Amino acid sequence: MGLLDRLKGEMKNAGDAVRDTLDEGKTRIEIFRVRQSADAAAQALGYALHRARRDGKDLDGATVERLDGTLAKHEAEATRLEAELTRNRGDVGAAPAAPSETAAVVAEPTK
Repeated sequence: MGLLDRLKGEMKNAGDAVRDTLDEGKTRIEIFRVRQSADAAAQALGYALHRARRDGKDLDGATVERLDGTLAKHEAEATRLEAELTRNRGDVGAAPAAPSETAAVVAEPTK
């Protein structure tokens, strides 16, 4: 019976490893989706600023706040998911993820 118990234990370990890998994959897909949403928000903010400058107007504060808030929300969610992924992988000492390229897009424009 020792061999059968050992085989059951190995099968359980393999099942757990597959489940963990699938969970990690789902989290990575969610991070990608959230990063895409952040990029879309940054793009919308950039276009709004561009159109306002093109038309010789100032971008109204409500639009800036709304778009910036959306961008910040998506970036915070991505950061949370990346931290969760790191925690789940057991990489406690791992370096944090590199900042999104989105941050460069949202930088304060020079005048």
